[in-house]
Amino acid sequence: MYIGQVSGTVVATIKHRMFEGHKLLLVERLDLDGAATAKYDIAVDAAQAGVGDRVLVLDEGTGARQVLNVEPWGPVRAVIVGIIDEVNTD
Repeated sequence: MYIGQVSGTVVATIKHRMFEGHKLLLVERLDLDGAATAKYDIAVDAAQAGVGDRVLVLDEGTGARQVLNVEPWGPVRAVIVGIIDEVNTD
């Protein structure tokens, strides 16, 4: 799991049936200071996130498929499970 920021949307006219009805978003991983890193994921949106939102991403395939309640062998690796309001690192 990691904190990321949604930087864009992904549009696919042809896609696996498992993605039908789901929004795909481009998510940049953030470091502990909140700065973007060079890593990113294309994640399925399960939290109604939008561009600019800070989000919590589950990036483990089995857990992601369980959140989406899809077949256990499907091509899903990352899913946005929450929108973050605030992060405190005391």
